[in-house]
Order: sequence, then C-alpha cells, then structure tokens
Amino acid sequence: MPQIAQLAETWSSQIFWMLIFFGFIFFVIGRGMVPKVMATVETRDRQIASDLAAAEAARAAADAEEEAWRAEANRQRAEAQAVIAKAKLAAAKSSETKLAKANAKLDAKLAEAEAKIAEARSGALKEIEKVAAEAASDIVSRVAGLSVDAKSATVAVKEALNG
Repeated sequence: MPQIAQLAETWSSQIFWMLIFFGFIFFVIGRGMVPKVMATVETRDRQIASDLAAAEAARAAADAEEEAWRAEANRQRAEAQAVIAKAKLAAAKSSETKLAKANAKLDAKLAEAEAKIAEARSGALKEIEKVAAEAASDIVSRVAGLSVDAKSATVAVKEALNG
C-alpha cells in the first residue's frame, strides 16, 4: 500500500515544521514576553503589598490618635464634672447661708408676732373678764336684786372661766 509508505515522509515533514513553529513560539513568547509580564505582575504585587502596609500603618496611627483623643476627652469631662460639683457645692453653701438668714428673720418675725398675739390674747381675756364681770353683776342685780361689787364679780368670773 502506497499510502502507508508515504506516511513516514508526511509525518516526519509535519513533525519537523511543528517543532520549528512551536520552538519559535517558545522563544518569542516564552523567553521574550512572559518575563516582561511576570515582572509587571511582581511590580504590581509589590505595590499592592506596599499600599496595604501603608494603609495598616495609617490605621494604626489613626487608632492611636483616636485613643489619645478619647483619653483627652475623658480627662476634660472629669475636669468639667469636678467644676460642676464645685459650683454646686458653692451654690448649696450660698443657698444654705441665705436660707439660714431668711429663717433667722422669719423666726424673729414669728417671735414678734407670737408676742403680739399673746399680748392681744391677754388683753382680750382681760376685756372678756371685765365685760363678763359687768354682765354678771348686772344679771345678779336684775335677777336677785342684790348689789355685787366689781371686785367680787371679777373673782367669780375668773373662777368660772378657769374652773
């Protein structure tokens, strides 16, 4: 069969050209282009790693700054609360002093008013006793027809009121 005899010649020619073609592609692409692409990828990876490191450092610095800010804010808050407490204490002392003065004035006025009331009560009781003594004397003279002196009527009224 002549087709089988040509097979070795055809295949050997195809294998030869295939080796030349793939060899050319290997040297052009494999030795020329791939190293450039790999260098670009490595540069990109280094840049990404550098950017990530810079971002991590910036985050750490921001965290440290935030912590310092929080500590300062807490310190200022504590100072403000101390000032407020001091002001409240001063206001309470001032109010206490003013209340004590006002209470002293009110106590003096109350004592004065109680003295006036006691004096008025005493005067009113004396007046009531006097009127009651006169009324008793008048009633005894009208009912019994007896004459009672003012001193006896006053003593009788006092005994009746107290007794």
